[in-house]
Amino acid sequence: MTQLKNIKKWFWVHRWTSLICTLFLLLLCLTGLPLIFEEEIQQWLSTDAPYAVMPKNTPTANLDNFVSQARHRYPKDVITYIFVDDNEPQVVVNMLPSYASDVKLTHSMQFDARTAKLLKDEPPLNSRPPDFIAVMLSLHRDLFMELPGELFVGLMGIFFVISMISGIVLYGPFMKKLDFGTIRSGRSRRLKWLDLHNLLGIATAAWLLVVGFTGVLNELSTPLFGLWQITDVKAMLDKYKGKPVPKTEDLSSVQAAYQTAKKALPDATITSIVYPGNLYGSPFHYLFWAKGNTPLTSQLYNPILVDAPSGKLTAVVKMPWYLRSIEISRPLHFGNYGGTPLKIIWAIFDIIAIVVLISGVYLWITRRKFYAEYFLRLSAEENNESLITNN
Repeated sequence: MTQLKNIKKWFWVHRWTSLICTLFLLLLCLTGLPLIFEEEIQQWLSTDAPYAVMPKNTPTANLDNFVSQARHRYPKDVITYIFVDDNEPQVVVNMLPSYASDVKLTHSMQFDARTAKLLKDEPPLNSRPPDFIAVMLSLHRDLFMELPGELFVGLMGIFFVISMISGIVLYGPFMKKLDFGTIRSGRSRRLKWLDLHNLLGIATAAWLLVVGFTGVLNELSTPLFGLWQITDVKAMLDKYKGKPVPKTEDLSSVQAAYQTAKKALPDATITSIVYPGNLYGSPFHYLFWAKGNTPLTSQLYNPILVDAPSGKLTAVVKMPWYLRSIEISRPLHFGNYGGTPLKIIWAIFDIIAIVVLISGVYLWITRRKFYAEYFLRLSAEENNESLITNN
């Protein structure tokens, strides 16, 4: 009877954790599918003119040129950050009316990285037509609710991981008299769906646990990044207390600061430059984000602080372990570190997960009679085993 009680406890855990998270997980799987192929979809939907054909090793133009054009075009606005694309020959300069402005007022200019020619002047975010990938990402990440939504989705991810662990525990007792992979097609429809649900769930259990756990970590990125800012970053900037925040005209050449950051990490690729005054940067520094050039390190970013007025290196900041964990988990979650073949594998697993979730909903709707019969049969088997042992 002890085994029966344990099974009932695990079954209770599996049932309720699954019920709580299933519909939300179904939404996450559906929105996650296009996000796996984000780059391919963006290219397919893009209406931009193709880049000029130039030699592959053509260097990026002087960054001061991009800054000069942006400030000439919008002299009253401030530059928030510069994105230096390492996949396409483009540099994007992002601006706001002021650093205190709503981020939805961000507008950007896209330049050809090699010629510094302006390709596109994008309007503010709040006046652009809906972007398919942006909508999918917001639904997937926070259900359009920002931080509260991120925390809620993270909680659903925890319930999902618990439901997977309990499902793995239950698989043995449920299928102990059957060969692995058995689908009892000659029995009732519900029994066939149960066998399919169990088979697909156990066959993809490792993937589901990885994606579920890494998803939870990703949802914690905003509060953990905030924790880093109010602890390590604040301590680093304490020595600047009382000093005036540099004005735009006092900033050193961004190109010179870029070269300083490159010398600090010569084997890294700098992909963005956060300007002093940006909420996610330092009031006194250019903040450069640099990543490695190997398949693993290409997902690991290192912040480099360069003093904004002088252009001298301040520090190559060591990221705390909890932010490193999130950086490693992000490509595992979306399968975007192994090229197209891995993306296809991730998509197949995602579709299987959708089938597992839908079959779970069906099994819940038709549950009562089946589970009453199952636990009666299990109890009878335990009684028979007990009688045999006693005899």
